Amino acid sequence: MTESIVDPRSDTGGQHRAQAPARPSRLVALDVLRGIAILGTLGTNIWILTNPEGLVGYVQDLGASPETGWMWAERVLQQVAQGKFLGLLTIMFGIGLAIQQRSAVRGGRRWPGKYPWRAGLLFLDGVLNFVLVAEFDVLMGYAATGLVVAYLLATSERAQRRWLIAAASVHTLLLTLIGLAIAFAPQTGGAPDEPLDPNPYADGSFWDLVVFRLEHAATFRVEAIFVFAMSVALFLAGARLFRAGLFTAEGARIRKRLMVLGAIAAPIDLGAGIVVGGDIVVFTRYGVAPFVALGLLALVAEFYVRRPRVGFAGRRLSEVGRTALSCYILQNLVASGFCYGWGLGWAGAVSPQAYVPFTIGVYLLVSLIIVTAAHLWLRRFERGPVEWLWHTGYRFLARER
Repeated sequence: MTESIVDPRSDTGGQHRAQAPARPSRLVALDVLRGIAILGTLGTNIWILTNPEGLVGYVQDLGASPETGWMWAERVLQQVAQGKFLGLLTIMFGIGLAIQQRSAVRGGRRWPGKYPWRAGLLFLDGVLNFVLVAEFDVLMGYAATGLVVAYLLATSERAQRRWLIAAASVHTLLLTLIGLAIAFAPQTGGAPDEPLDPNPYADGSFWDLVVFRLEHAATFRVEAIFVFAMSVALFLAGARLFRAGLFTAEGARIRKRLMVLGAIAAPIDLGAGIVVGGDIVVFTRYGVAPFVALGLLALVAEFYVRRPRVGFAGRRLSEVGRTALSCYILQNLVASGFCYGWGLGWAGAVSPQAYVPFTIGVYLLVSLIIVTAAHLWLRRFERGPVEWLWHTGYRFLARER
């Protein structure tokens, strides 16, 4: 998740004292993009975490925001984050795979070689994150996608392009079928959703939530299955763009095209999501948002090609990006501790009228904690704590010194 090394010889392993994030051997734009993706996914997940009924309540409330003074602010803020940063994070995983493949080739090693060990450890991280922290975990899905794409990257460029087109076509077909099902489904009033009783998010213990996730694991994992084809396409797109020189001066034409694509997709996504609301979230989140993510990717890449100096904000984002796996898990754990009943229980104590400013406040607080934690950790260590455990486990399993 944190591969940003251009020269494979610079990755010496171990938990050594951190070097400056802008060192020449790293593509700083990749670290910054990863940091943006991590804090951006929190911008989506925070609405789940602050909902008194967690993911269940969030899904039930889509498209049914209460008409308070904050209704339009909530729609705008949710739509700004919805799907774009998930798409960006998915693309960054594909870029990370391409970097690992390049490192293996330059080092004279077979590809994918021992990569399945990495995928297995990431899947284990995802299982633990799903059971103990967040039922909306993406790591298990990324592990499965990465394992498939790792083998696809060993094929020819033409074969990879065909797989990308095929995966994108399957995803488009799924969205089309969903659209037809919605259009031709009989219109019924339907009874209002019953509140959770008991509610493990607001009233349960930590263990109650663990049991709740396990009991409903099949339901909570539906999204990972649904987006598999999209994830394969975005992984392959990220790898292809990296090899095409997206982060070099020679990639100016590619960046320009992607920025134009993102500029066209962004107002469509925002307009549809804000005006129509949650009724079409499947199409904005999984249909239009990935194109916005590609535009954002190109925009940040262009910025750092033209302006090599990182700056204060860039350094903080790059630190989050370098500890992306740790920050992804930690931000959900911290926010859960603030909002759920096993922690401080803030979400259950907030009135509906204060839900939006409360959510904004929690997002800013958790972001500050995450950024500060990443900064302090990297002053002493080269890798984040979860990254270090993951790397150490891989070296042990793969019998690498």
